[in-house]
Amino acid sequence: MWTQGRWAALAVLSIILLLSKEAAPIEVPLDLKQPPTIVKQSLKDYIVDPRDNIIIECEAKGNPVPTFQWRRNGKFFNVGKDPRVTMRIRSGTLEFRSSGKPEDYEGEYQCFASNDFGTAISNKILLRVSKSPLWPKEVLEPVTVREGVSLILPCNPPPGLPPPETFWMDSSIMPIPQDKRVSMGLNGDLFFSNVLAKDANADYSCNARFEFTHTIQQKNPYTLKVQTMRNVPETQPTFLSPKGLASSKIVLRGEQLLLECIGAGVPTPSIDWFKRGGDLPAKKVKLENFNKTLRILNVSEEDSGGYICMASNKMGSIRHSVEVQVKAAPYWLDKPTNLVLAPEENGRLVCRANGNPKPTIQWLVNGEPIESSLPNPNQQVLGDTIMFHSVQIGSSAVYQCNASNEHGYLLANAFVSILDMAPRMLGPKNQLIKVIENNRTFLDCPFFGSPFPVLRWFKNGLGSGLDGGQYKLYPNGTLEINQARPEDQGTYTCVASNILGKMENQVRLEVKEPTRIVRAPEHVTKPRGSTVRFDCRVKRDSSLPVTVTWLKDDKPLSFSWTFGGRLRKDDESLTIQNVNPEDGGTYTCTAKSEIDEDSASARLTVIGRPDPPQDLELSDPSARSVRLTWVPGSENNSPVTQFLVQFEEDKWEPGKWQNLSIYDGNLNSVNLQLSPFVNYQFRVIAINAVGQSQPSHPSARYQTSGAPPDVIPGGLQGWGNKKNNMEITWQPLQNTERNGPNLRYVVSWRRKDTEQEWNNITTIRAKHIIHNTDTYVPYEIKIQAINDFGHSPESNVVIGYTGEDKPSAAPTELRVSKINSTKVNVHWVPVDPSTVNGEFKEYKLYYWREASLIKGLKVNKTKLHKGFFTTAEHPSGILTELFPYSKYKIYMVVANREHEGPQSNTVEFYTKEGEPGAPKYFRIQRHTDRVHLKWDKPQEPNGVLIGYTLQYHTVNGTQAGERKVQSFLPNVTEYIMDLPHRLTRFKFYLAARTQVGAGEVYAVESPHFANEAYKEQEDIATQGWFIGLMCAVALLVLILLIVCFIKRSRGGKYPVREKKDLPLDPVDHKDQDGSFDYHSDEDNKPLQGSQTSLDGNVKESDDSLVDYGEGGDGQFNEDGSFIGQYTVKKDKEETEGNESSEATSPVNAIYSLA
Repeated sequence: MWTQGRWAALAVLSIILLLSKEAAPIEVPLDLKQPPTIVKQSLKDYIVDPRDNIIIECEAKGNPVPTFQWRRNGKFFNVGKDPRVTMRIRSGTLEFRSSGKPEDYEGEYQCFASNDFGTAISNKILLRVSKSPLWPKEVLEPVTVREGVSLILPCNPPPGLPPPETFWMDSSIMPIPQDKRVSMGLNGDLFFSNVLAKDANADYSCNARFEFTHTIQQKNPYTLKVQTMRNVPETQPTFLSPKGLASSKIVLRGEQLLLECIGAGVPTPSIDWFKRGGDLPAKKVKLENFNKTLRILNVSEEDSGGYICMASNKMGSIRHSVEVQVKAAPYWLDKPTNLVLAPEENGRLVCRANGNPKPTIQWLVNGEPIESSLPNPNQQVLGDTIMFHSVQIGSSAVYQCNASNEHGYLLANAFVSILDMAPRMLGPKNQLIKVIENNRTFLDCPFFGSPFPVLRWFKNGLGSGLDGGQYKLYPNGTLEINQARPEDQGTYTCVASNILGKMENQVRLEVKEPTRIVRAPEHVTKPRGSTVRFDCRVKRDSSLPVTVTWLKDDKPLSFSWTFGGRLRKDDESLTIQNVNPEDGGTYTCTAKSEIDEDSASARLTVIGRPDPPQDLELSDPSARSVRLTWVPGSENNSPVTQFLVQFEEDKWEPGKWQNLSIYDGNLNSVNLQLSPFVNYQFRVIAINAVGQSQPSHPSARYQTSGAPPDVIPGGLQGWGNKKNNMEITWQPLQNTERNGPNLRYVVSWRRKDTEQEWNNITTIRAKHIIHNTDTYVPYEIKIQAINDFGHSPESNVVIGYTGEDKPSAAPTELRVSKINSTKVNVHWVPVDPSTVNGEFKEYKLYYWREASLIKGLKVNKTKLHKGFFTTAEHPSGILTELFPYSKYKIYMVVANREHEGPQSNTVEFYTKEGEPGAPKYFRIQRHTDRVHLKWDKPQEPNGVLIGYTLQYHTVNGTQAGERKVQSFLPNVTEYIMDLPHRLTRFKFYLAARTQVGAGEVYAVESPHFANEAYKEQEDIATQGWFIGLMCAVALLVLILLIVCFIKRSRGGKYPVREKKDLPLDPVDHKDQDGSFDYHSDEDNKPLQGSQTSLDGNVKESDDSLVDYGEGGDGQFNEDGSFIGQYTVKKDKEETEGNESSEATSPVNAIYSLA
């Protein structure tokens, strides 16, 4: 026998050896011999519906397959003897057919599953049949109470299994309203903290709902009669529930704690909760039923202690203390698990549980108390632990641990299986695992063996075992890689070994790039009818196919007829055309590969004009107002900011809708301010950010009563349009301002500063004319509106004037001073105000340009004027914007509102010289190696020209060269400048000068030689007419050569003409050195639009340039080439060169023919 000391040493050794085995339960492959294991069973407290078949479950696994038997109330239950009870094949589950009395089968059941290696047992299952008894018949007398006292209407529902849910209703099946004063307690009673007269009712009925049968039982109703009192006395609070000042409550750990305090008193007391010695656990506490109930879910030991509820009103307060004790049914600290040992191995089973009170531990083996089992020298029970030493084949068994106290029990099965087996792999072989980069990765390698094998991992068949660092090895064989990286790819081998052998398996790991949405859809708010695009661009691993799907409001999006073909999807986006409000929602793009997915969502909000308001109603009528109420229509996702109320009246402008008022968008009932004597109808328009809704349907008509006018006609004024009258005008009242029928106006007037009686007239028009008045005298005017109900207040008195006459005097002594080039000071003697004969308006100065001081320059003599408003004693003014170097004339009149007076004396003056204007034109003609500049004098020289200043500089992109200056005499209007290079470009600035200085600058830039000169020549050379002309000239030359040959053969001589030869087609002229001189046909061809005279000269068209040359009639071609010089010079050279041999020249032959 083992001594106690040796068993203690074995316990320490076992703890050290088996730490790894305790980390996870051992799963024995089912193809190996093993004891039974319960895998499914019914609840401990099992309540069933009597109308259904009763099924008590018990399922177990094992090898061999277990057999089952049952005990009922501790005794063997023979299933075969009862025809209504069957047991499922290869299962222990019992089925009770519903015939007969189901109550006969109530009791405590326990299942036993057995095979050759042991017996496993289920929990004790207490089977009870649900009950829903009827309410006992009773006659309830009416309840009579005085107003202000408290009351409890008891419910006392019939006891059911499980207990019923109670609630109070009236005869109309409507819930009894509950509030701070009236509420139902936890026991189902209805509590009145104080009764009011309105509580009198004949149908307070308590109802009980039974969960299993889904039935409701109704108690006979209470009739409550309330004796009313004139003055209800106020009372201090008392408690209706619980009774007294203190109580206690026991609650089990893990359940919910319910505490209740219902107070009585007038006024109704408020309930507050406290915990003695600390605060209420805020995260766990819920106050319900108007603070009358305190609920704590999942109670733990720290929730024990004293809880205080206080009921208080203005008359005082009262407290009740509840002492809460938290007890606990047993719960596991260390639940025993299956143990697999090899022969001669040591091991242990541990069963530790806690509870309040502390549970007792009982061990069983194969369903029987371990004390009554056969002695086993290889095991020893040490309280909550069983130690095993040098176990042998054939000692396998199932052990049960039962931990129990007065509040319940726990039962656990754990088998001890004695096996001798080499390692084996339980998972698939050569598995391929694909993971996403940087993800936590697990490589599984399930294995089994006895003795328990040692497992190691290797990568690519190299190195030592993988454990530590980024690797973590679990007891069940799983290898964790903290963050999978591309370099972690490869083949991983797991090797399990024990003393009987070893076994290995491989896992191939591939690390992939994650699937990510790199351009996600964004929230969109669009008006109805627009097009919306949601982006969804995906980045993925090239080896992983990705499927992109779209959801709307978490439902797959249909691309068929649902959207009427308005949806279009491509690889990176979703487009919705012609969106409508139904399209609004959350759109989700999901990109999914075989191992990962990513999704992104965006909200589409379709906004539109609001729907029109509905159901317009008029209320609260009064003389000048009415309340208009409406029901707003749908906002269509854009908040209504304003409501526009319009009206239509049927007297003055029937059918015309007019704006009345605008109101804030959160209103739907407004008081409209109205005018008297108008038959209104109204409509409302809703306005949001998109626009206005359609108008609502019109309201009913509303007629306001009549009243005197309360608006004074505005805009009253009087003014004469003739010298002996005055026209009085005013703004007529609006139709809604008439306030009654037969609107008229009473107009009153009298001469100012006299004590005359008021003259008046009544009219329906908006003006009245007074005749036969003196010229320009003031009148006092007032007006008043009247209708059949009375008159409005009088207006304030307004001063009006009769008509004006022509002023009778002219300003005198008109003179000028301080004359310069563009302005002059003007002085005059004013007229007597009485001679203005009206309201003084201005002194009007007339002036015109008589002539320019430059001979031959024509000027515009249009007469201009300028007004001076001044009443100074010595008036003066400045006349500006004059032309320099000109002769001017001026005279002055005085003007009133309608007329001008006689002219003053006329004054002449001469403006001084000024700076000249810009040249009339400034042109550039460019040749290969020079530019020709031409200009004309300014249109307004503003003085005697003394010359021109030309500035120029080279242009190279944005850079400007050094600026150079040339001056010219006033009679020079052209300039030729040699170019340093034909590609050089210049910018020119030209200004004319007088003695005063240089005038406005005219700037031009020379054209680019390649783009301007050659381009036009190439264009002309490719024209059809030019080719035809050249052919004709060639034919003519051929004829002339023949004539010359004939003439020469006769020995005749031909006259030679100097300098007037007609230019011919280009011919090759050989220089003295033997080279050829090629001349372009453009050099000698006349301008387009020009014609050739009989003597060979070229006449310019109207728009050609003026000839320029040295002693000849040269001209400029349109391309800017200066051909006149070259033509004349060439003709001269040819003439001189042919004086000795004129018969050989075909040109001379032509002249001889002429």
